[in-house]
Amino acid sequence: MDEFKTHIHRAGFLLPVQKCLSGDDIRSLSDQEILAVVVGTGTRGRDVIDLSLAMLKDFGGLAGLAAAGIREIVRSRGIGPAKAVRIHSAFEMGRRIVTARPDTRNIDSPGAVRDLLLPYMACLQREEFRVLILNNKNGLLKNASVSVGTVSEAIVHPREVFRDAIREGGVAVIIAHNHPTGELSPSREDINTTQRLVEAGKIVGIPVLDHVIITNVSYFSFKEGGYL
Repeated sequence: MDEFKTHIHRAGFLLPVQKCLSGDDIRSLSDQEILAVVVGTGTRGRDVIDLSLAMLKDFGGLAGLAAAGIREIVRSRGIGPAKAVRIHSAFEMGRRIVTARPDTRNIDSPGAVRDLLLPYMACLQREEFRVLILNNKNGLLKNASVSVGTVSEAIVHPREVFRDAIREGGVAVIIAHNHPTGELSPSREDINTTQRLVEAGKIVGIPVLDHVIITNVSYFSFKEGGYL
């Protein structure tokens, strides 16, 4: 029993698991405490609270930790492969919950595009290009990943963008991609790709309503920016 108490107390206060078992809301836990619950145990000379704090500092918070690879996490002192996989699994579980929401909403603004796609694109290290296929009431028929590129570009061909739109009977599309660097301004390649896809849409009779660049904190709309 005494051994159990040493695991649930630290310097006179309760560790996060015991705090929740004692009635605290898990949403009241700090990032450090949440990570400590996932990590589970510390090492000799460094308890799980200090270990979690060090990881958050090293990776720049939970967002940085979510973007890190398993081998990067393993390089942290006190974190082996099993703990690194556990951390990745916690982030993946949260992502699946968010992306499991039914895609039945109407996509009627660039903000709605970002709200829909941010769970798919947040913290990605490479550019991903997606197409939203819409019906005649701007209802979402399909949210499709078209291509994944390097950290600076996603290679896109018109046939890949419009193939699913034709199969699904879509009447319009909105295209979107992320900028892992956080830069919102479209590149020259972004502009050229958009113009090429707009012209292809005219040929197949499926207009491109907008192209939205998404970052972790904001978005840029080609339509609002005067490019469409």
